[in-house]
Amino acid sequence: MPFRKPGDEGTRPTDVTETLVARGTAGAVAVAWDADQAVTALYSANYRSLVRLAAMLVRDAGTAEEVVQDAFVAMHGGWRRLRDPDKALSYLRQSVVNRSRSVLRHRAVVEKYAPKGLPDAPSAEAGAIGELERSAVIDALSRLPARQREALVLRYYADLSEAEIANTMGISRGAVKSHTARGMTALRNVLEQFS
Repeated sequence: MPFRKPGDEGTRPTDVTETLVARGTAGAVAVAWDADQAVTALYSANYRSLVRLAAMLVRDAGTAEEVVQDAFVAMHGGWRRLRDPDKALSYLRQSVVNRSRSVLRHRAVVEKYAPKGLPDAPSAEAGAIGELERSAVIDALSRLPARQREALVLRYYADLSEAEIANTMGISRGAVKSHTARGMTALRNVLEQFS
């Protein structure tokens, strides 16, 4: 007798084994004349619980729905290879867990190799103002006596300590403090004149 879907000519085929494919709240549902009906029954009985499972694993409802949909599609395509149709729900759960793991691994790789964002570039105005300020400071520094200019450059540009400045200039630490303080006062006065 050739295979016919239920409802064809009012008779049910007798050459296909009926299988338990889903467990609902009212007990076991026995259907499965073919993959379409079996997967449809599994889908209607277990879709939401499988989505909840996937959502807990991947922490994203949209991705969880995709994972579950892919698991059902794979089950439908491989229905004939399923050794024990009674374990179809277990197969689906395992498929959802494995696919969720794949999603998480993919996310980790994407995050690891994601291009780093470029730092915010200053505007053209900020660059122009900065250049004017630098040129004003350089001009003001050039008007200072040599020892004061050296002390300020070594302190604030080279970021040396007082001991290092004293050693570099060949003077005492007290003289470094004196030249630095006088240089800052003179620099402030010159810069105020430019403003």
